[in-house]
Amino acid sequence: MAQLNITLNQEEILQLLSNDRNASFAKLLQDSLNSVLQAESAAQLHAEPYERTEERTGCRNGFRDRELTTRLGTITLHVPKHRDGEPFRTMIFDNYTRSEAALVATMAEMVVNGVSTRKVSRVMETLCGKNFSKSSVSQVCKELDEKVQTFRTRPLTVEYPFITLDATYFKVRQDTRVVSSAFLVAYATNTNGYREIIGFGVYPRESKDTWNEFLLGLRKRGLAGVKMITSDAHEGIRYAIRKQFPEVPWQRCQFHYAKNVIDKAPKKYQAGLRTEIQEMFLCRSLSEAIQRKDAILADYSDVAASAMNCLEEGFESAMTVMALPYFLQKYYRTSNQIERLNRELKRRSDVINVFPNDDSILRLMGAVLMERNEELSHTRRMYTEETLHSSMTDDVEKQLQGIAEAQSRNIAA
Repeated sequence: MAQLNITLNQEEILQLLSNDRNASFAKLLQDSLNSVLQAESAAQLHAEPYERTEERTGCRNGFRDRELTTRLGTITLHVPKHRDGEPFRTMIFDNYTRSEAALVATMAEMVVNGVSTRKVSRVMETLCGKNFSKSSVSQVCKELDEKVQTFRTRPLTVEYPFITLDATYFKVRQDTRVVSSAFLVAYATNTNGYREIIGFGVYPRESKDTWNEFLLGLRKRGLAGVKMITSDAHEGIRYAIRKQFPEVPWQRCQFHYAKNVIDKAPKKYQAGLRTEIQEMFLCRSLSEAIQRKDAILADYSDVAASAMNCLEEGFESAMTVMALPYFLQKYYRTSNQIERLNRELKRRSDVINVFPNDDSILRLMGAVLMERNEELSHTRRMYTEETLHSSMTDDVEKQLQGIAEAQSRNIAA
């Protein structure tokens, strides 16, 4: 890895602590990124400037200046040029500008279209350090839209045994009204144990039709090899699973299930009930979990009848995961992973508040999901392909298939 040294003199340090902090930190960011570019150049050429080595693979050929708009303002980077070898490559622009471009494009679009308030205009100035014309905004939007669309519609060429589905909502302006649009997301683990974001889209609401359209799109792109789908108990998701993947069992998110049960109990019993339900979830076998469930029903039926009805009705769908090998159960018994992702999407959207249109939601949230997907490719695997193959025995497959068939019969009834 290239080594990087950044030196600050006393005057620069004092300036960073002065009133003009934005300009000072912008200068620091500019110098730091230029140092990174120099270090990347030296690493790729296997030689420092004017250094002669046997490993040298090319020569420096000057620089080209490139402006980069950041939240601290516009900075100028001196990008090295190489000759007599491979051209210079850097990840700075791809990694740094995608979500920045999404935010800038969305904010600028609000200003240009007259949708924003004075506060949004001031935020725009603070974030970008300059004004944007309508033509420049259109060009930024077009380039980013193409990247997001390519990522969102890419073919799914490997199998994804485990899928998690969820939706969150964003405020969007429609004519003179502000409404909430549903943002649907599919989070998956492939056969190699790596997690991916395999689908997302903006819809007017969560419904049977929108979830069916969403899952149909995933299936047309090649989604296959699915063993289990985890989600909350939204009827639209359950309907779509039965329509598009009738052979796949549904796992009701245990977190949402427990919350539904506990919320129906009198407040003075909720803490104790929560503890007993968690103990039920941690059982090593389905038979043991059934015994714990029956004990809970006996303890609380007289004082929390509504909660016990909810517990009984949702038990089987919340225990689908018990058919999996034990080491996999903790990963797919809840939709917590995608819930954390949704919280990040909400955090990124806070500065926008009300989106000007659905396209701007897709642009900004799509860019954030692209970033997150890149990060996931470098995280720890949930399992190896060999471990998954050896653990998913014929008996496990038959149990999962039997659960899916029983769930289909229950819905049909």
